[in-house]
Amino acid sequence: MDIGVHTPPLYGESLSDALAYLNDIGVDAIEPGVGGYPGDTHLPRDEYLDDDDAQEELHSLLAEHDMHISALATHNNPLHPDDEQAEEADTELREAIQLADQLDVNTVTCFSGLPAGGPNDEVPNWITAPWPTEHDEAHTYQWEEVAIPYWRDLAEHAADHGVDVAIEMHPNMLIHEPAGMLELRNSTNERIGTNFDPSHLYWQGIDVVEAIRFLGEHDAIHHFHAKDTKVYESQARYKGVLDTTPYDEEANRSWLFRSVGYGHGEEHWKDIVSALRMIEYDGTLSIEHEDSLTSSTEGLEKAVEMLERVVFRTTPGEAYWAE
Repeated sequence: MDIGVHTPPLYGESLSDALAYLNDIGVDAIEPGVGGYPGDTHLPRDEYLDDDDAQEELHSLLAEHDMHISALATHNNPLHPDDEQAEEADTELREAIQLADQLDVNTVTCFSGLPAGGPNDEVPNWITAPWPTEHDEAHTYQWEEVAIPYWRDLAEHAADHGVDVAIEMHPNMLIHEPAGMLELRNSTNERIGTNFDPSHLYWQGIDVVEAIRFLGEHDAIHHFHAKDTKVYESQARYKGVLDTTPYDEEANRSWLFRSVGYGHGEEHWKDIVSALRMIEYDGTLSIEHEDSLTSSTEGLEKAVEMLERVVFRTTPGEAYWAE
């Protein structure tokens, strides 16, 4: 397994300087943004797409720092009811897939997107309960009229380019938990899977290790985000976990994104790595730093230090003791 980093926290540095820093702290791979919410500071899509010279320079720079790209990231909402916003997100995603193909990168990470609750609505609608019944009807509309037709077409585009699409299960997106993730995969093709980010599952009360094994049974984990969450019961006991308190009002939130190891201890992350080994995931654990209680560099360095102790760097040998 490799240790990687999703690079937006280092956008203040050039790609070359960021690679040098990450190599120095023991990182093997990067997950740069190429559009959407992550932006494209380190890897502007329009500068590399269809440009052999620029791509060769990128490969040389990566080799110089003993680094590879685990995935290209473009997180946005291609199902948005505003046609202009949806078209922009769709273009970003399709071009990211094309660029990944050209760079010999296997994976693009993204969101599922979230439609409106009906054809005449103007804003996305995250349905979290089936009653009153108009919400159930809206949820059916989102899946059958918008999401499945879009993702079937996008999945064929990904298949044409030989690239996996790894959807992050995320609140305020249609796909926010493993059962929905598997439903979308079963409605499309094997190129559609998840960028498994446990941070969004913890506060939903989902058992992360069981979720890994559940999706792993269907070969549906295409990428992995190493990101933690801490639920603060003193807040959650009376306000629950569907918390709209701003992220920078840390003391008043029911939960916070935390650096790896600050939401769940080392033993838990050893269980995660072991579960990933059981499902034969041997890719990158890409650190996504969104811990507002520490700086980006300190958070990254502490996460790398902890992951170094828990990842498996070698392949298993024969179980000679079982013969």
